[in-house]
Amino acid sequence: MNLTIDIGNTNIVFGVADQNEWVKIWRIQTDWSKTADEYEVIFRSLFASSSISCTEISRTVLSSVVPSLIRPFREMLNHLLGCSLLLVEPSIYNKLPIQIIDPYEIGTDLVADATAAFIGYGGPAMIIDFGTALTFTTISKSGEILGVAISPGLLTALKSLTGNTAQLHDVSLDAPPSVLGKNTVHAIQSGIVLGFAGLVDSIVSRTEEELGENLTVIATGGLSSVLKNVSSRIQLIDENLTLDGLKYMALNL
Repeated sequence: MNLTIDIGNTNIVFGVADQNEWVKIWRIQTDWSKTADEYEVIFRSLFASSSISCTEISRTVLSSVVPSLIRPFREMLNHLLGCSLLLVEPSIYNKLPIQIIDPYEIGTDLVADATAAFIGYGGPAMIIDFGTALTFTTISKSGEILGVAISPGLLTALKSLTGNTAQLHDVSLDAPPSVLGKNTVHAIQSGIVLGFAGLVDSIVSRTEEELGENLTVIATGGLSSVLKNVSSRIQLIDENLTLDGLKYMALNL
C-alpha cells in the first residue's frame, strides 16, 4: 500500500491506497509548531483506528507548501515507516504526463491537481482548488499548464472580514436565501458565497475568452462543494483530486 500526504497551510490531507483504490483518507489541521514525534503519535493513532499496519505501507509521496514541515515529516515518516519517500519537487516534473512552464513558480499541490485532472478528464481544463487560497490552474489539450490565478480562499476571506470588525462574526458558508441580506448572517453569506461564485464564473469566462476554447471545470479541495449550486461554471467536483495526483506518482514514478 502507498501513503500520500498533502501538507497545506490550513489542513494536512493524507490517504492510504491499495494500488488504485483508497483504503482511508484523513484530514487534520496543519500545526507548524508540532514536532516529528507529535505528528507520529497522530499518524499511529489514525492508522490503528483504521486497522492499517505500518508494515503494509511500502511507499510514501509527500507534497508540501509549508517548507518548514518537510524536515519533521521526513524524520517522522522514516521512523514510523522506514520506506521509500518521494518528495514532490521540480526534479521529478519531467516524468509526469503534464508540462510545467516554470517549475519553481508553482505549488506542488497544483502540480498534483493538474496531473490527476489531465489523466482523469483530459484537457483543456481548469482546476479550481478551494483551500487557504483559491487557485485556478488551467491546462491545455496536450497537458501543458498554461497559467494560474490566485485569490484568497473563502474561509480566509471570511476570517479576515470577521476578525477585523467588531460587530461581525463567523457564519456557515452556505448560500443565503437572497442576495439581499436581511440580517448580518445572510449579508455575509451573500457577500462571500455569492460573491465568490461571481469571481469563479468570471475567471472561467475570461480564461475561455482568452484561449478561444471551452474548458472542463473541476472543483477540488475541502470547500469545493460550497459553490456547487451557485456557480454556473463548475461542472465537476472531485474532492480527492490532489491525493489522486500523488497516488499516480506513487504508482508510476
